[in-house]
Amino acid sequence: MDAIPLARFEELVADALDEVPAQLLDLLDNVVVLVEDRNPDEPDLLGVYEGYALTERGSDYGGALPDRIMIYREAICDVCEDEDEVAEEVAITVVHEIAHHFGIEEDKLHALGWG
Repeated sequence: MDAIPLARFEELVADALDEVPAQLLDLLDNVVVLVEDRNPDEPDLLGVYEGYALTERGSDYGGALPDRIMIYREAICDVCEDEDEVAEEVAITVVHEIAHHFGIEEDKLHALGWG
């Protein structure tokens, strides 16, 4: 489908974040969630987590720039038929990238059905 307008897509990302249990959101530390059209190096990538997972942070962690969760609007729209599918894929992608912040690796996410 054609890309959903940026403002609407950002609303879908906000809705997905609202669905994450508050206990998990409270544990997010130094993370920002951003929307971009595409990853310049991997244009088919739906989302990415950039930073240091909580499991990798030691006592020397501090003063770091925020970790970033990037959600790629055009790439997600490319794999969806309608806005309902986009909303579902956004939710899956947001959960997937938040899981990386908690140190959950790709193979575990796929085993749990969050591939």
